[in-house]
Formats: sequence, structure tokens, C-alpha cells
Amino acid sequence: MPSVQSNTRSGTSSPVQKTLKTWWKESTVYQVYPASFKDSNGDGIGDLQGVISKLDYIKSLGANIVWLSPIFCSPQVDMGYDVSDYYNIYRPYGTVEDLDQLTAAIHQRGMKLVLDLVVNHTSDQHRWFQEARSSRANPYRDWYIWKKPRYGEDGKPQPPNNWKSYFGGSAWEYDEPSGEYYLHLFAKEQPDLNWENPYVRAAVHDVIRYWLQKGADGFRMNAINLISKDQSFPNAEVTDPYSPWQNGTKHFACGPRLHEYLQGIGKILKQYDAFSVGEMPEVYDLNEMLRSIGADRSELSMVFHFESVTLDHGHGSKFTSRKWDLHELKSIVSRWQTFMHENNGWNTLYLENHDQPRAVSRFGSDEPEHRASSAKMLATFLGLQSGTLFIYQGQELGMPNVPKHWGIEQYRDIETLNHWNEITASDPLNTPLHEACLLEYRLKSRDNARTPMQWDDSPNAGFSSVRPWLPVHDDYQDLNAVNQVNDKDSVYHYWVNMLRLRKAYPDILVYGSFELLCPEHPDLFIYTRTAPSGRALIVTNFRPREVPWSWPIAEVAYVASRSGEVVLSNAGRTSHTLSNTITLQPFEAFVWLSGTETSRL
Repeated sequence: MPSVQSNTRSGTSSPVQKTLKTWWKESTVYQVYPASFKDSNGDGIGDLQGVISKLDYIKSLGANIVWLSPIFCSPQVDMGYDVSDYYNIYRPYGTVEDLDQLTAAIHQRGMKLVLDLVVNHTSDQHRWFQEARSSRANPYRDWYIWKKPRYGEDGKPQPPNNWKSYFGGSAWEYDEPSGEYYLHLFAKEQPDLNWENPYVRAAVHDVIRYWLQKGADGFRMNAINLISKDQSFPNAEVTDPYSPWQNGTKHFACGPRLHEYLQGIGKILKQYDAFSVGEMPEVYDLNEMLRSIGADRSELSMVFHFESVTLDHGHGSKFTSRKWDLHELKSIVSRWQTFMHENNGWNTLYLENHDQPRAVSRFGSDEPEHRASSAKMLATFLGLQSGTLFIYQGQELGMPNVPKHWGIEQYRDIETLNHWNEITASDPLNTPLHEACLLEYRLKSRDNARTPMQWDDSPNAGFSSVRPWLPVHDDYQDLNAVNQVNDKDSVYHYWVNMLRLRKAYPDILVYGSFELLCPEHPDLFIYTRTAPSGRALIVTNFRPREVPWSWPIAEVAYVASRSGEVVLSNAGRTSHTLSNTITLQPFEAFVWLSGTETSRL
């Protein structure tokens, strides 16, 4: 135990903001990507019965909410984020009866079910859009966003403005029979709904009520901050002079009527005490976020922001390189943690999901000698912050990105393939550019998180009895759930212990205040969580090398004056190994807890 004494009070706790306590703040969410989770019927695609078969695994981990990525009917242009029927299930995943069975099984285990709701856009195969494009006089025409073309000097129709689609090219698609363009912020097969139309809003509200009445406990809402657009549809500022298509998010991210629309949804959710988390890309204003999740706003429970997971995005494109340093991550985390605590908002805690690469490959190291340690370190860094914790399937095993030998033929993600087709068409002989893009895909493609779950060392990793829709990672014989469940020193069990710690001390580790320590240290991320009942010190080394660290004098004084102990460590550290100066092992993490009875563990 550090022995230096000091009279300074800078290390003591600050007043704690009184926060409304709710079930979803103290919950841990486990995200299931159905296509890649567990195949029960031998068609190479995961399904709802497969999810049912693994619920005890999820519960044993310590999660208490299951979030299903989209399961509704879809042509699967964008893996279910193009819905063609909100009231039925994508047939390879199962039926409504299977979902009823899954819902009951989740509730029997004392867990909750969250569904993925995609209502910024639908599939172009949805009945609403089929009606809309059938005639300009059809009553459904105004359910989507249609505009007349501009005409170039050649007399050919041109899009109404220069907005760029998230998946490349123009955000407008010309419908030749009707002579108009429709808006699609994502793929051309994903036309945007017109939320200005009250019938659209009513139809979405009906969908929400239906699934809540069927037993869902809440929703993750895809790209929900894009539903309100600037109705003048102006051209975007030209920030990429080499492209005719520009980033128009200023005109449709958190548009003029967003909060009116969210309050309409929030009123329904409140009636059911339902959970909601909104995906909100392209928003960096914390006050704007707070307007969506403030305790007095009746809109959303929390939002996914993107600041941490876009640190390595280059200028103008996700698939260009950018080096980031730990100071940037510290600044982002500290700002969100402190702001939400002081303003009665609530954070989401995530590093991985179906759209993000594997955290161990991105923020740690997936080299064999470091993978387990860095996966445990990242679990500590993330899981003991303030907010609702989201774990993506396989994250609890430390699953890495796709193998380095993958070529473009292995990828399935529309975003990746569209980018590849675009750059190879525009510059077909530029081999260095193509190789650079492949390197970025191995770092950031959405397929990195979509390889099948690795259950055991049998063929196809126990995911399926046949060849899966996406290749299984090469490392499945060593890295799989069976091996880790049977190994008490595994990444899986580290997550179990971390979640148990979080549940044992919610006043400190869920609701307590956050303070960043040693903000200028280039290698270590260190913070405290403080409540009237006690305090936790969380120390994480982000480097694959030993790092010496001298405790701040104020922190030494605080630790020395309290009874406490190391309650979590990925390197065998105990209270007896602490001193004023210590050397942290590569990717080491530990938690020191004081001021409360550690026997709760």
C-alpha cells in the first residue's frame, strides 16, 4: 500500500450528482447479431432458435438485456437494416412464433429483450415504397422524399442537391417512370421515410406499440437522429473538391423537428417503462445530445455517440488512415462522463458492435502474446465507467478482426464493397491505393465484427453444421467459448468478474462520479469513480510494454488513509504489490476499491 502522506484535498471526492435510478442504468446489454450467432437448422445462417439455445451462456456471463440486431423481413441488402415488413420475421431467422418463444425464454431467465428498430428508411421492397413509386398520385407517394430533378447542360436529369450517401455516390436515386428522385441516405435500396407526413409517424408508432405489447422491453433505434431533414434541401458545403457529392449531415443530422418526433416516440415508451437507445451519428454537441436524453425530456433513455469509434477515421473517409493518441481518447471519455453526470444525462459504454471492428484489434493488440491481456484491459477500461454497458457477441472472448490474409472476395459488407468498387473503377491501375484500402478494410470494415461466433473447436467453430454465410476466423480451434468457459483465467471469466464487481457496487461503479487522473500521461488511462459509500481507482496500461508509474501525491494520500484492496487485476496484482512507484506490465489493468465492504464479492 502507498505510504506517502499528504494534507491536500485534491484527491477527495467531489459532490455527487443525484441521479434517478432505473433498471436499465444498472443493466448490461449483450448484442446478438443473428446471422452470425448460432445456426440451429444447418443452413449456414444463425437464427432465433440458435439464440434460445445460448441464453444460459449469456445469462452466465452476467448480461441482463439481450439486444437483437434486425430480425424483420428484409431483402438483406444491408443485413436487415432494409426492412420490408415490420410485422414479420426474416424467414431464415425463424417466425413470429420463434420470437414469441425467445421472448418468453428471456423473461423466464429474468432478462429483458431489446429489438432493433429501423425507421429512418425502409427497404425499397416494402409495400409502402412499392405503392409510392407506382404513381405520383398514389396516397403513399408522400411517405417518402421525392424531388424533381435539376437538368445539366446536356439536358440529362441531375440530383436535386449534392448530398453524399453514407454508402458512396449520390444520396438521390432517379426513378425514370415518374421522372423524380427519391432520397436514400444509405443504399439506393433504402429509401428514406418522410417524417413530415403524420401518417408515417402514426405507422411507426403502431409498430412500436405492437412489439411492446408482444413483450419487447425496448428498442435500439437505428440512425434515429436523421429522421428530420431541412425541408429546403440545400446543397452541402463543398469539403471534398474531388467529388461531386458532399457531406450533407449539417442539413439532416438532428434536423429542425427531431425532438418533436422523439417526444412522440418517448410518450409511448414511457407508458411501458421501456428502454431506448438511439444511434446518433455525426453529432458532437453534448448539449444537443442532452436534449435527446435529459431526464425531463421524455425522448430517449440514452444515445450512441461516435467520437471514440471514429478516432482512426481519416479526413473525408472512414477507409483512410489516421493515427490517434491516448490524450484524444482521454479527452472524449472524460468530457462525456463528466457532462452527463453533472447534467443528469446518461452514457452508453461501447467499443464494439455490428458496425465497428473488434476492440482488441483496434484499441489493444490481437497479437497472440497480448490478445488476452489487452482484451481484459479494455474490459476494465470500458466496463467500470458510468453508463449502460454494451457487450457485442464475441467481445467477451476477445475475438479479433478478420485474418490478415483476407482478400476482397471474402467480404460481404455493402459499405466495404461499394467503396472498393468506387476506388477500383476510378483508379483501376493504382495498386498501392488498392492495397492501402485492403489494409483499412482489415482494420475497419463492418465484416470484422460479423464473422460467426466461435463456440467450440469443431468444424465451423460449432456455429453451424455447414459452411457459414461468412467465413469463420482461422483461430477458432484455440479461441472459442468452450475453452474459455473452462478456463478460469480466460477473457470470458474476466468479464464475468468485472460484471459481478459492477453489480456489487452500483452506487460507486454505476452512479458514482468520474474523475480522470494523470491526463497528460501518454500510456496510461487512469480514473476514479466516487460515491459517498466509497471509491474505486481504475488503472489501465494501453501499451504492449512495461510502463512505470508514480502515483499522484494526492491519490497516494487518499489510498493510504483508507482501507481498501485490489478487487480486479489481469496481471495478478494484489494490494501487497502496490507502492508509491510501480511498473505496470504490458496491457495491465487493476481496480482498487475502498470505503465499502469488499466482502460483497
